[in-house]
Amino acid sequence: MAEETTHTDIPRPPCPGCGEPWLRPTQLPGRFRCVYCLGRYELVSQCPNCGTHQTISRMSSSEDMRCQQCHQSMLRPI
Repeated sequence: MAEETTHTDIPRPPCPGCGEPWLRPTQLPGRFRCVYCLGRYELVSQCPNCGTHQTISRMSSSEDMRCQQCHQSMLRPI
């Protein structure tokens, strides 16, 4: 008998503040809130770490929230 996968967890990106995987999008585009530490974050087009400019597209995975040059988070606390 084949095993059925009942794993319904949606992979979520980790919060830049607390590191827990509780980051959720808000009603405003490009804004996120951690439901664990209640931190609020904004997706920016210029990397806060290295300054590289990138195009913001719809977020389909947590890789879209990382800088392509230095691989740091593109989320800025607000």
